[in-house]
Amino acid sequence: MSKISHTADQYRRKFLTGIAGAAAAITIAPGVLLRQVEAAPKAADAAVTDSVRWGMLVITSKLTDGGDKVVQACKKEHGWGDEKHSSTEQQTQWVRKVKVTEKLTKHSFELPVMCQHCETAPCEDVCPTGASFKRADGIVLVDKHLCIGCRYCMMACPYKARSLVHEALQDQKAYSPRGMGTVESCNMCVHRVDEGKKPACVEAEPQAMIFGDLNDADSDISKTLQKFGGKQIRADLGLNTGVRYHGI
Repeated sequence: MSKISHTADQYRRKFLTGIAGAAAAITIAPGVLLRQVEAAPKAADAAVTDSVRWGMLVITSKLTDGGDKVVQACKKEHGWGDEKHSSTEQQTQWVRKVKVTEKLTKHSFELPVMCQHCETAPCEDVCPTGASFKRADGIVLVDKHLCIGCRYCMMACPYKARSLVHEALQDQKAYSPRGMGTVESCNMCVHRVDEGKKPACVEAEPQAMIFGDLNDADSDISKTLQKFGGKQIRADLGLNTGVRYHGI
């Protein structure tokens, strides 16, 4: 096993099992500091397994502002997109509001687009260090300790859901570590999910967004999808996304 592969496996095991620990500042490159955070599970046996597939359903007709609340909730939760420390062109965006217009009817609507948490994730396939990976429960993440900022994952993502951190980082959230020169995207508020909570964006738009276990036929998201349906963006790619939309 290569040194890189062995290191990747070590970090993944720590993250997947949620070993309890404290946050600490470490250096990943000259002048670059990154907080290392290890989340503590609710119980000793609360390891991540593939028995759960976390997903989100966005009901576009119920969005109150086309996705502005979703974007703002994500910014507040994770601290990205700080206009004070980066130019508009270089601001990171974990989720963005997109306007869609039908060519024939000219009907338009807006919706939030974030990492779609693909079952077959292109970002994971092209990552040379193993920094991009998918947890057993379907959440796609970036290990900032292994990311070298090559941006292959950004080019591979068909949803333009990833961006490189240019902004000067201040007052980071201990539960959401970031690093200048690394790539980041929506992590489905994994720190909240592991505590039994819903992602911040779902709490911001509770009528328009449903979060839950796609593997559980009795979950709210599964029942809603079964009754009303939901579409994938670029379903033709066969990525089996964890984020679905109703009304597109």
